[in-house]
Order: sequence, then structure tokens, then C-alpha cells
Amino acid sequence: MSPVYPASLFAERALLAEGWATHVRLDIGADGRIAAITAGASPAGAEKVAGPLVPAMPNLHSHAFQYAMAGQAEVAGSTADSFWTWRDTMYRIAGRLSPEDAGAVAAKLYVEMLKGGYGAVGEFHYLHHAPSGVAYDDPAEMSLRIADAARRAGIGLTLLPVFYAHADFGGAPPHAGQARFIHSPDAFLALLERLRAELGGAATLGLAFHSLRAATPDEIRAILGSGLAAGPIHIHVAEQTAEVEACLAWSGKRPVRFLLDEMGAGEGWCLIHATHMDAGEVQDLATSGAVVGLCPETEANLGDGIFPAEAYLGQGGAFGIGSDSQVSTSVAEELRMLEVGQRLQARRRNVLAGGADRSTGRRLFDAALDGGVAALGPASGGRIAVGAPASFTVLDGDDAFIATSKGDLVLDRWIFARGTNVVRDVMVGGRWVIRDRHHADEEAIDRAFRAALGRLAAA
Repeated sequence: MSPVYPASLFAERALLAEGWATHVRLDIGADGRIAAITAGASPAGAEKVAGPLVPAMPNLHSHAFQYAMAGQAEVAGSTADSFWTWRDTMYRIAGRLSPEDAGAVAAKLYVEMLKGGYGAVGEFHYLHHAPSGVAYDDPAEMSLRIADAARRAGIGLTLLPVFYAHADFGGAPPHAGQARFIHSPDAFLALLERLRAELGGAATLGLAFHSLRAATPDEIRAILGSGLAAGPIHIHVAEQTAEVEACLAWSGKRPVRFLLDEMGAGEGWCLIHATHMDAGEVQDLATSGAVVGLCPETEANLGDGIFPAEAYLGQGGAFGIGSDSQVSTSVAEELRMLEVGQRLQARRRNVLAGGADRSTGRRLFDAALDGGVAALGPASGGRIAVGAPASFTVLDGDDAFIATSKGDLVLDRWIFARGTNVVRDVMVGGRWVIRDRHHADEEAIDRAFRAALGRLAAA
């Protein structure tokens, strides 16, 4: 990766915080942040970028280890396939990964995310222990492998260690397939302390609860009250109708309602999926200050259902996008699937545009960008403004569709027509990490990834 600036960039077109501008000079400080922006500027003395410049997108929900099983659960079983049968395959893969394998898989994944237009990732990390369930000599071993993979790739990281203690609602004991995930509250808090000391400013540290199935209300309250929950808080919720039914039987409340009423979910929280809500949950979540983490490609792949996006966005709800199980690592594919799902359900076009004469791509891009930063923290990127991280995606100005588009049509063509094909360069925090679709450490990362997949196949 190229060194941190100071330096200057010049873009013929750039999507700034206030909208599209032309002939834009961006001065970048040695801290990797934008020091100055001048529209209508001269290119003299600046590095000219190769196409329209837009913010790099935060990826707010990732399980890096699941990249190792991409495409491996697409053979029909003897019973009706569902999320729950897919989970059995995931547990088998999770049981085989060594720390070395996990690091190799994550590094490859993070390079692919960068190539897809992401600049930061929220790693919802619950693969903590050895396959037997015994902690490694360093209980943070697997978490630190993730942090090292992010460093090698050059992607921004919000690390979200996951508290996971139970198999189902009401504190049911975990089963053998979950052994690598399990912590007591005290052990989990010790992990957070270790990571806070180790990571320093190299990553944002938050935390996650796997789900209301995996953590009791008392455990959630104890961890939140510990003083160590200083960053973002994430949780899976209402991904499956079976989960909603089980939560009702256990508590008398639907899961999103339980989080809002009993756990105080609001600003600083990110609720992953939230697919199955009633109208009251949609309204109250939309006004709560929480962000919904949508993973449309994974949700479609698993047959989860379709998020009520039109109603939720119509009431001012915030959302971001994530790659989750890694069936896609593309910003454009996630946003396209989000809109396409709504079209199939509503049997209308441009469902999420937000009004007449508005670009669907622009509305989705802006909303996902803002929601992603709210969910991962300000170091994860954001709109292009003075003081913000210099984290950008450069689209290919030689592509005919991009070259001949103006304004928001650039985003519409990227998201709905061209996809990852037109992501050319990516900068994160003032460093070029993808140049002309390549990563400087790509060959070594690819070799390690291939070796990890070979070991998994032989296991």
C-alpha cells in the first residue's frame, strides 16, 4: 500500500457531502483525513483520479470465516432446505478453521470487499475458541487474526466481539456445534479488556450479542452495565419467523419489540436483519435512533424474507448494508438486491426512490453510507467533507456507461447496470489500497487463501 499522504487529488467529478461537484481538488493531511476541498479548481500539482470519485461504503455486518463456505450449501438436502439446514453446514466449516486459516480467509475476503467498493467492515466475530471449545493460550487469538487481516488488506475495521452463551431462548445450554462461540459474561468482559489494550487506535472496538436466543436479558444488562460497552452495539434479530414465534412463546413479545422495550435499543445500536416486524415495530424502530443492518444478498440466499423497507424508510428509519455470509462482496449488488426485492414484492419499479424525479441509486447510496457510519463509528468513512476520513471509491472513467453519465446517473448505472466491473481504485484513510483493480499484496494473500481452502477440503 502507498504511504499516508499529505498530498492532493483532483477529480473531474466528485460526490461531496453537499452533492455532485466538478473539477474538485481534495487536499489530504498526514492523518489520512480531508484537509481542504476546492470545487472548480485547477489540476496543477494534484494526482488526477481516473473517474468519478464517491465515498467508500462501510460494510456493517460480516462473518469473515463464512467466506470459506461460499457456494458450498447449494445442494438440496433430503428435507426442505432453510436457514436452519444451512446453519448445520456453517457449523461444520466453523469447526475446522485454525487461527491461520481464519486469518488467511479474512485477508482474502477483505481485499474482495475493497474491490467491491467497501472501505470499512464491521466484523461480527464469534469464532473465538479452539474446536473443542477450550480458549487458546491467548483468548484473543482469533480476534487478533481478524485485526491483522484487516491491517494487511488496508480496510477500516470495527471489531465486534460477540457474546454467545446459549442455544435458544431462556438460557438453553449450547450444543456441540457452538462450542467455539461460547463465553461466560466474565470471560467475555476479559476479552474486551484485552482487545482494548491491544488494538489501541488501530480499529474501533464495539461489541455484539449474537441474538436474544444466545444471550439472556440479565447477561445483556450485565455486559452493558460493565463500563466496557463504549462502542457500537450490534445484535441479530427477527431474521426468521421461527425466531419470532419462539420469542413470543418465551417472553410474550416479538424480538424487535423486546429489544426496544426491555433493552433500550436506540442510538448506538445496530439491529441486524429485523426482517419480520409488525407495523408497530417498524414505526418504533424507525424513530428509535437505531440502525438496521440489511444484508439483502445473504437474506435472499438463505430464504429469510423481505425487509419492509418502503414503510421503514418512509418513517425516517436508518439502515446500512452488510455482506454477512459473503455470497456477495459488492456494494452495488447489495443495494440492487435491496431495491429488486421491494419491486418483486410491490410489483412496482423504483420503490425506494423516495419521490418523483429522484434517483433510486442516489437515495440508497446516501442512506446506506450514513447508516453504515452511524453503526460502525466515524472512523469508518462517511460523506466527503473537510475533517472526514479520506476514504473514496473511484469508478472507471473509461467505462462508456460511466464516462457518458452525469450526476446521479453515475450511481444508478453503477448499482443497477455495471456493478463491481467499474470499481477501479479505492483509498482508505489516505492510502491507496486498490489501484487499477489490484491490491499490492494480492499474490501472497491469494496463495494463503488457496492453502487454507485446501486444508479445509482435506479435513
